[in-house]
Amino acid sequence: MIPANPQQLPDDVDALKAMIAAAHAQKASADQERLALQATIAAHRAEISVHQAEIAAHEAEIVAMRAAKTADAEKIARLESIVAMLKRAQFGTRSEKLRIDPLDAEQLAFVFDELQTGLGEIRAGQDKRAGASAVRPSRPRKGFAPHLERVEQIIEPEVPTDCVGLQAVRIGEDVSERLDVTPATFRVIVTRRPKYAYRLADGEDRIVQAPAPDYLIVGGIPTEALLAQVAVSKYADGLPLYRQQEIYARDGVELDRSLMAQWMGRLGFELEPLAQYVLHTIKQGERVFADETRLPTLAPGSGKVKTAWLWAYARDDRPFGGSGPPMVAYRFEDSRSGDCVAQHLDGYRGILQVDGYAAYNRLGKDRGANDAMTLAGCWAHARRKFFDLHASDGSPFASAVVKAMAPLWAIEEDIRGHGAELRASIRAERSRPIVTELFVMLEKELPRISGKSKLAEAIRYTLSRRAAFERFLTDGRIEIDSNIVERTIRPQAITRKNALFAGSDGGGRAWATIATLLTTAKMNGIDPNAWLTQTLERIAGGWPNSQIADLMPWNFRP
Repeated sequence: MIPANPQQLPDDVDALKAMIAAAHAQKASADQERLALQATIAAHRAEISVHQAEIAAHEAEIVAMRAAKTADAEKIARLESIVAMLKRAQFGTRSEKLRIDPLDAEQLAFVFDELQTGLGEIRAGQDKRAGASAVRPSRPRKGFAPHLERVEQIIEPEVPTDCVGLQAVRIGEDVSERLDVTPATFRVIVTRRPKYAYRLADGEDRIVQAPAPDYLIVGGIPTEALLAQVAVSKYADGLPLYRQQEIYARDGVELDRSLMAQWMGRLGFELEPLAQYVLHTIKQGERVFADETRLPTLAPGSGKVKTAWLWAYARDDRPFGGSGPPMVAYRFEDSRSGDCVAQHLDGYRGILQVDGYAAYNRLGKDRGANDAMTLAGCWAHARRKFFDLHASDGSPFASAVVKAMAPLWAIEEDIRGHGAELRASIRAERSRPIVTELFVMLEKELPRISGKSKLAEAIRYTLSRRAAFERFLTDGRIEIDSNIVERTIRPQAITRKNALFAGSDGGGRAWATIATLLTTAKMNGIDPNAWLTQTLERIAGGWPNSQIADLMPWNFRP
């Protein structure tokens, strides 16, 4: 190190040079240390920048997740509010129903489906953002039907390295169930009937062979199970034959729809006695519902579509405590004339509950005292006329009428399933004052409005049928409306919509026959496919007509 005082410098030149060289070396070393320190500082600063960038990215991600979560929450809240509104529209009180337009039941179901799909999509995004560690809280879930096959999968854990060779003690398990499906597949039933020859003692030969099984369509390709599948798909599930043809083709099975149509004609022929028996049983009831709907049909020879009609007659004694099975019978006619219903209900002497169609009114008037049929009205039809005016025109009086009617259905909910006498007594006490006040309202309003208005038309419709409307007040067997039969009409309307029209009068008759039995099966909680398969096998085997009652859907035993 060079001294600060020059007087201390050595006089020797070599020593002085050595001192200067050492000073330079010391300075160079210091410079290297300084540069290394600067490099270290720069590296730390770069690392700090990286960490700051990561923190900023995480903060941005958190902000984005919070924003997405808020947006999802808003979407879910909005969708759930719509679901709640639609539920009030379908299941809420009548006053709540007044606030929104009426929705078709089928379309309403579609709306619910689409809303739930939207909710599912949002929640799937939430789960993905939450990562694999997110655990959905357990929810109570209805167990699967006990008859379903259980296929168990046991997933054993890997043995940790420090546990190899040790004894494992099972202390419990987690069990989960998921619903699986094996797509329906076709199969071919190969029936072989060997022939055997026997040489008798007298030298003659005898050929022995088992008799051929009984088939519904002799020489045809379908089993009774396939016939049932096609029929249920068309007449119970609304799947036209041309769509079935496309579905079956995906399995490599070519079934022409014209061939399947011929099969359905054969089924209509074979099942007609059963459908007649259902109608016969319906006419033995104390009360019968009737309704009708259009069934477009191709006119013979013209290629044009004509309007035919599907008449429906339903019986359900359960609302007034009856134990008889529910059932419905359809009849195909090319007319809406009152002669049709008179023919269908020939010999019936009980209560006929219907809408306001004039053919039913004439039926009640034309019969004499010894051939009496009591007509009961449908309050739902009267209410619908006023509701339509409320929804379309915002008529205050129409709204008031619908609100005044609402308590009647609440009372019906309370007494459904009780005996007829109790129902009549409760109606006399609670429903009669409401009905009386309703007719007072209508009678006062009619002179105040134009006779040509829709409101006047609705009022006259109700007043002119007052006796039929009031009949439920004194007879507990009568329902407040004819919704029981309308529910049986709706599936046929869906099938008609999907199929466009019945191909012919024969197709319409087969439609009515098969739909009678399949809808009756569903009304009794019976699997229509299982019932029809068993019934067709029995008919093919020569089931006696004397035991036709055992073939009815309500007597089905798997």
